[in-house]
Amino acid sequence: MKIALMRFLETREALAGVLQQTQLELYYQPQLDLRTGAVVGVEALLRWRRPGVGLLVPADFLDVAEESGLILPIGAWVLQQACRQAAAWRSAGWANLIMAVNLSAVQFRQGRVNEAVSAALADSGLPPENLELEITESILLQGEEAVLETLANWKQQGIRLAIDDFGTGYSSFGYLKRFGADKIKIDRSFIRDIHADVESPAIVQAMIQFARALRLRITAEGVETPAVAESLRRMGCGQVQGFLYARPMPAPELERWLRARDNPAQVLPSGEAT
Repeated sequence: MKIALMRFLETREALAGVLQQTQLELYYQPQLDLRTGAVVGVEALLRWRRPGVGLLVPADFLDVAEESGLILPIGAWVLQQACRQAAAWRSAGWANLIMAVNLSAVQFRQGRVNEAVSAALADSGLPPENLELEITESILLQGEEAVLETLANWKQQGIRLAIDDFGTGYSSFGYLKRFGADKIKIDRSFIRDIHADVESPAIVQAMIQFARALRLRITAEGVETPAVAESLRRMGCGQVQGFLYARPMPAPELERWLRARDNPAQVLPSGEAT
């Protein structure tokens, strides 16, 4: 317990000045249409270049950021930077590229998340239709009318909504209906085991059928091998994301990756469901 407490205090102290010291970075991982190979969007992924430690992923510090409340300014910064980058890519020719940004449940409970989203869009000039907000099932479980009102407001603006890590929580079908999601993202734990046992492919197939019945887009996370991609294609999965296609990378590197493709500006029309 003492070691855990010391780690928490040290990480919180180090996190307190990350914005002023520009230690945070955004990496981006492409999302592709499984049928055509077209790039349909990117997910913004937070990184912390901690002095003396190196490049950290959210699993190394996100829990401390949430417990300390530092996730509020950090989350607002992520929204601003991601929207600015998406607007820049629109100007560079990728007009229909969707920017996906994760939101923390703490941002809903403690922060003015609606104002942060509005400010990021206004500052960047990014059309709401080019922003996709990813929330976890735990946010739906809060069951608060204020949360549902916020989500409904975003939908009215044209912002896309996705349920991240689908299948790992306990959200009811009733809340999924009220939520009005555009997409579900199948958690990588199911994708990783798709060829390891008989249960995982059955679960993934059921998720895909469920999403298609509700006319939701589907993205499978953590696709790392051609065999897994082919299995997902046969099951009817629409979109994929994972190391098989590209690792998360800084914006300049992603631009080079896009331009190196045969037709880098090829993206699906914003209204097409896959």
